[in-house]
Amino acid sequence: MTSLPQVAPRIAKLTALSIGVALLATACGGSSTPTSTTGSASAKAAGISCPAPSASAATTATAGAGGSVPASSTTTPTPLKIGSLLPTTGSLAFLGPPEIAGVNLGIKEVNDAGGVLGKPVEVIHRDSGDTKTDIATQSTTALLGQGVSAIIGAASSGVSKTVINQITGAGVVQFSPANTSPDFTTWDDKGLYWRTAPSDVLQGKVLGNYMATCGAQTVGMIVLNDAYGTGLAKNVQAAFEAAGGKVVAQELFNEGDSQFSSQVDKVLAAKPDAIALITFDQAKSIVPLMTGKGVKPTQIFMVDGNMSDYSKDFQPGTLKGAQGTIPGTFAKDDFKKKLLAIDPALKDYSYAGESYDAVNLIALAAEEAKSTKGVDIAAHLKDVSEGGEKCNDFPSCVTLLRNGKDIDYDGQSGPVTFSDAGDPTEAYIGIYQYQDDNTYKPVKEEFGKL
Repeated sequence: MTSLPQVAPRIAKLTALSIGVALLATACGGSSTPTSTTGSASAKAAGISCPAPSASAATTATAGAGGSVPASSTTTPTPLKIGSLLPTTGSLAFLGPPEIAGVNLGIKEVNDAGGVLGKPVEVIHRDSGDTKTDIATQSTTALLGQGVSAIIGAASSGVSKTVINQITGAGVVQFSPANTSPDFTTWDDKGLYWRTAPSDVLQGKVLGNYMATCGAQTVGMIVLNDAYGTGLAKNVQAAFEAAGGKVVAQELFNEGDSQFSSQVDKVLAAKPDAIALITFDQAKSIVPLMTGKGVKPTQIFMVDGNMSDYSKDFQPGTLKGAQGTIPGTFAKDDFKKKLLAIDPALKDYSYAGESYDAVNLIALAAEEAKSTKGVDIAAHLKDVSEGGEKCNDFPSCVTLLRNGKDIDYDGQSGPVTFSDAGDPTEAYIGIYQYQDDNTYKPVKEEFGKL
């Protein structure tokens, strides 16, 4: 059995980031976090010592405004109809349940408050599949045929690329809660593509710098060869090398591949201090190959595409001490309770907040536009995200709108302020650590501006 080299822990030099990243909170809302003693001890066994969680300074969403919601002064002859294009099959199927629960919770709260422009909102769910199938195109055709004004999805950047022109070309809003490819920032989408997840320019910088602060001087990467994987890997490498480290190996694989021994062997041959896995559920196959060859879990760093509950996939302790990043702030306990009421089987909450926020922003933009047409909704999405009175749920925000006020929606995913390109201009990235049962707990949040 071979193991990766032991290195002297050190704090790598960090360059000044244009995104203004600042370390923020440990887990909030009562969630348990790894203690600094446990985290440091397990990491030192592999020559990596990540910073201990900082004192709690977590942001929490404030309660919505009380009181009844005033009736809309404008009623629509065409009720708002929203479609979802989220994964229930394929390599990102584990992300489907929290995203769908977030959408359904948002729809419930909107309709409990009287709906949009005097009518209840309808939601139609369809599977996105993944890039190995044509499910997304078929689902999109079905949704457009049913007259939706907006489609929430896809989760995968690669899948979104296959349908974005079809959706926006039909004058319908595409609003992804999880796309992170930087390519969408400059896409010719007629102003109809929006997202609550930040570009991987931010996640890449956070992960690259975090590995450096953990003492890694060299990194190997195993990367999914698609828009998501290669885009994120590029930004991770840029940040890590700017912080004084070196990427000594990067091996690609394609969606649909089932054998990864070659990639693992080539990365381990370079003897990196740490390994970044930029994959989807292929991590289920890759992790055992690495740990079987002596890689310590504390040397493994993962990303949103594979941060999942592996309690039923691996033996206890397989991932203990491994860490990873997920865009968005930590899910608060009250929000989790609401989501569990929607779907009691939820195991994690990745992108649930972003999905919930997508529903609220679409509904509020329709209210402000006094229209349920996709192009009209798109024209008001930026305005409801900035510059007015702060609010964080549909009832409180729509009350302000109906009283003639300008609003600034801040949601469950964090502050939401859109650029002209439909991207968040500021966001949180959560850092998480795996426990002995191969589930993960929050460690800290980093906040950045793009």
